[in-house]
Amino acid sequence: MKKPLTILLFCSITLMVAIPAIAIWYNFYHIAEEGDGFSELDNGTIGETQLSMDVMEYNADQILFTFSNSGPDASSITDIYFDDDLPLMDFAGQISTTATVAFAEGASPQDLPAGNLISFSSNYDYDSNAPVQPNGVNPGESLGILFNYAGNKGEYDFDTVVAALNGGTLNVGIHVQGFEDGGSESFVTNKAPVPEPATMLLLGVGLVGGLAGFRKKLRA
Repeated sequence: MKKPLTILLFCSITLMVAIPAIAIWYNFYHIAEEGDGFSELDNGTIGETQLSMDVMEYNADQILFTFSNSGPDASSITDIYFDDDLPLMDFAGQISTTATVAFAEGASPQDLPAGNLISFSSNYDYDSNAPVQPNGVNPGESLGILFNYAGNKGEYDFDTVVAALNGGTLNVGIHVQGFEDGGSESFVTNKAPVPEPATMLLLGVGLVGGLAGFRKKLRA
């Protein structure tokens, strides 16, 4: 059974005090599956154009992720996934800025569709309540999900989360339904999988070897 998200209601004055003016914006990239035709790729372009995520420091102990659909093309964010192995965050609640958006903790399916193509593995996830598409994030709507920082107090903070997002060790995926052709597509904040530690070691060894060879050539 899915656990309903706690709705946090604040007056506009509280929001102005709690949420700083600076937000870091991320766009989404379409995960193109083999055999995708024109329609699917067109849906991918729509998603990349009008779907986005803002990340803001809500307060010293919390961070807010806001998912927006600027429109105008038909589409609905119905599932949200976080690939966060540490983890850096713990779920704190939902802040919906649009009355018709309603999500619950625990998505179905539990993993981002087509996420295996980029080594995406979900650690926590959320999806819209039935009826799925009307309660998703449709054009002109947004959804905020609030998290506490995980770990010991002060171990993780806003800068840590942003660095993980930028570096690809934290990745966010969304499943989008309700395109005009009836199709659905998946999108992520980072297209390429993060190299495993062993791969990084091999790359480092190769770089060192290349530099050594370059130095020998200079001395010759």
